[in-house]
Amino acid sequence: MMIDMSHPRDLFMIGAIFGLAAFIWSGWAQEAPPKGLVFRIVLAGLGVAGFALAVPSILAAIGNWSEPSAFTTGTSAFTLYFIVFWAEVIIGAVASFFLIRVGQAENVAPLILAIVGVHFFALAVVFGQPVLHLAGLLLTVIAVVAFVLPSETAAPSFWCGILGAPVFLGIGLCCLLAGRSALSAG
Repeated sequence: MMIDMSHPRDLFMIGAIFGLAAFIWSGWAQEAPPKGLVFRIVLAGLGVAGFALAVPSILAAIGNWSEPSAFTTGTSAFTLYFIVFWAEVIIGAVASFFLIRVGQAENVAPLILAIVGVHFFALAVVFGQPVLHLAGLLLTVIAVVAFVLPSETAAPSFWCGILGAPVFLGIGLCCLLAGRSALSAG
């Protein structure tokens, strides 16, 4: 099973974070989309959908905050996550600075999306959520695709947002619904 339903609060938080991520990435994608209003409308729709996912997920997480979480300090999974998180922050900051300095600022978006994708592999271990492995795989592949697609058509940030936001929305919605289902069954 791709979603472990033993911690509904965690599922609500995934829905909230993924909704916000879809909102943010669809906004960043507005940087330089292909010509034509349709792309801006699609990106706006993805942003609205991300916000629409985030709000009920946040409310559900707040309403169920007393429920147990897989995210506990003092475990080896938490230590792994903590190390990976700070390594990613440092690598992302240094690599972004370098890309900007050498005149390749357009590649910051795929770099950050790749780091986010790798981040989800560590989170999958911490939360015991196999669906986060899927998110990590898809987002990392999208980051690579965004890096190699011609930037003359659209900025790499466009490709990250237009392809990444639906991944965040789909997985986030599945987690929100699974969390609700787990609470109603329990």
